[in-house]
Amino acid sequence: MDNDDIGRIDEDDSAPGWEAIDGALADLYPGVDPRHLATMLPWALGGQDPLDGISAYPRTEPLPHWHMVGYGLTELYSKESDHAEESGWGFELTFRPVRDPDEDAPPMWAAALMQNLARYVCTSGNRFEPGHRMNANGPIAADREDSAMRALGFVQDPELGPIDTPHGRVSFLQVVGLAVDEYEAAGQWSTTGVLDLLEPTAPLYVTDVDRPSRMVDPGFAAAVREGVERDGSTTGALYVGSVSWELDGAGALVRVGALQAPAVAQTLRGRLPFGHGLLLEADGASVGFLPGEEYAVHDEGEGALTVVVPRVALDELTAALRPERGAASFPAMPGLRLEVVPTAILDEYGKETGEVVG
Repeated sequence: MDNDDIGRIDEDDSAPGWEAIDGALADLYPGVDPRHLATMLPWALGGQDPLDGISAYPRTEPLPHWHMVGYGLTELYSKESDHAEESGWGFELTFRPVRDPDEDAPPMWAAALMQNLARYVCTSGNRFEPGHRMNANGPIAADREDSAMRALGFVQDPELGPIDTPHGRVSFLQVVGLAVDEYEAAGQWSTTGVLDLLEPTAPLYVTDVDRPSRMVDPGFAAAVREGVERDGSTTGALYVGSVSWELDGAGALVRVGALQAPAVAQTLRGRLPFGHGLLLEADGASVGFLPGEEYAVHDEGEGALTVVVPRVALDELTAALRPERGAASFPAMPGLRLEVVPTAILDEYGKETGEVVG
């Protein structure tokens, strides 16, 4: 991306979706000219960056930061989808990294992060929503290996509400940096709950890649524990990338990727004891875990399996979900076998990096 005027696929084309977003930003920042990061080769023409551009507004209040807004996950130029009420994916990404008061250009790592997230949406078909979270499997600022910010939460942008455009409704979904233990706390309890606890020290959910985890604050950690004990986990489904199953004469075999196994275990502990199920989803397959008095498995059709987990089996099941290759069976769930299989790490373009977990 270049620091330049926002690019268009064709300068002669109208862009009513783009203009509607510009209008919302003009209402928030009257008379302010943002810095623009333009994509040289748009996604529609074979480029690797789904966002055609990013607008970045310098802010001094409530603390210095950049308010960065993407253009590209909605229908900017013409209506192509059959969903009249929603434009494209229905949302654009925003991000608020801390800004040095003397800084006159937004950080490129932040733009790269937004492009990577948009690429994930466009290639996987999985959309983000408020309350979602994601493990980045590394620092969100690629050049900051010492940063504790290695995961993300998603929240409705606190200053940009949904807008109506000629191509349908558009909301603005803000990306927020999280430390790994904050991310884990969000899985055990609630992403929204953890973000709300962060907000007093990170107003407008500004991300500071240099901050330490708030979980070291006894008061913060106690508030998380209270939420977990009161509510359990609000995460009802996880897209895990790698899950499969099969039924045979011996019973049911479920396979889960090693990379996602710890998150699955954490979320199960926050769901089943509270009477709530958890659905694991991957391309072409899903496995749902439900609490119940007696173990059972049900082939639901269309690649879906349901496993009923009795309370006495929960500790054994979650203990087997470790980030390493292995297999386990369970006395309280006769016939169920769990395999944790190696997971290849992918780069931002969906290609294997050569690194494997498990």
